[in-house]
Amino acid sequence: MRVESLQPFVHYGFHFLVPGIFAWVLYRECWKKVWLILLATMLVALDHLWATPIFDPGRCSIGFHLLHSEAAIVFYLVFLLFRLMRLVASGLLWHMVTDAQDCFWL
Repeated sequence: MRVESLQPFVHYGFHFLVPGIFAWVLYRECWKKVWLILLATMLVALDHLWATPIFDPGRCSIGFHLLHSEAAIVFYLVFLLFRLMRLVASGLLWHMVTDAQDCFWL
């Protein structure tokens, strides 16, 4: 098996499993709710729908899509300063980390 064939498993594992582990470890008493909030931050990927083609395995999302831009990432970092936004900001930033690791597979 070539290492490149692992990329989709790593990508979707980072998107779905890692937030679940994060939620379970840090918010054990309400981990399911936290996991759902973190999964909801994946709606940021809706900006892919405005791209042509919608999915391009050879394209790096970071810096290409509007909600994956450097400016958007700065906003997500600023959101960390606000207690009520901290969990959502963490999910958005984790999404960016996950999509950024795809850039290294290219």
